[in-house]
Amino acid sequence: MVKAGSSLQTTGRALLTAAARRFSESSDKGWLRSLFVQKVDARKDAHSNLLSKKETSSLYKIQFHDVKPECLDAYNSLEAEVQKKLHQDQDFPCEVVGSWNTWYGEQDQAVHLWRYRGGYPALTECLQKLRANKEYLEFRRERSKMLISRRNQLLLEFSFWNEPLPRRGPNIYELRTYKLKPGTMIEWGNRWARAIKYRQSNNEAVGGFFSQIGDLYVVHHLWAYESLQSREETRNSAWRKEGWDVNVYYTVPLIRSMESRIMIPTESSPLQ
Repeated sequence: MVKAGSSLQTTGRALLTAAARRFSESSDKGWLRSLFVQKVDARKDAHSNLLSKKETSSLYKIQFHDVKPECLDAYNSLEAEVQKKLHQDQDFPCEVVGSWNTWYGEQDQAVHLWRYRGGYPALTECLQKLRANKEYLEFRRERSKMLISRRNQLLLEFSFWNEPLPRRGPNIYELRTYKLKPGTMIEWGNRWARAIKYRQSNNEAVGGFFSQIGDLYVVHHLWAYESLQSREETRNSAWRKEGWDVNVYYTVPLIRSMESRIMIPTESSPLQ
């Protein structure tokens, strides 16, 4: 009986060793083959052309201004005055889409979203005119005294998202920012082109954008809610819709980091 048991153990070890060797050899071959055989589908166009709206040539700029806490009210008043003048002046091919102060997230922060109808030529034209405008240059000098830091990004609009249009309030706004892994923007767009239908029931979808200049592979989704309670109920209702969980399952691995800001519109913001 001892010899039979020993024989079975020896045979079992031999079989395991052989299986391990075959697995190792096949894995090595598979790894080597992947270096020389694996093909990546060729892209014949930039993802900015594949994902953005063809019927418009609008370019967007988002600004993040960190304001000295004691200056926030004065800053909002100064920004409102300048934005009003730019809107009234037809020589400037730009318009403010929305202006907010962050409520939850980065404190004492102002966020502005601008639209340039006509794309990069409109942006260039606007900058050239502003540099020659003495009143605007004085505004920048005065504003600089109120700021701690500032940054911006140039964005394009996803083709499948709503165009951000003025809306009545009162609303709170959520800006959800996703930093994606390089090379995943097309997959993100394909997934959200199907998923956006799950987030339209309460008219909460305001706009969706992806960066072109500044931090790259960054996506911004802008949502509007009546309140924080409404936000929770709306987001929970999406999970009860068949298919939403699949979108989350496939998009989460594309994300490097994400951030949520809850924002309150300023008095002069077209998005209230």
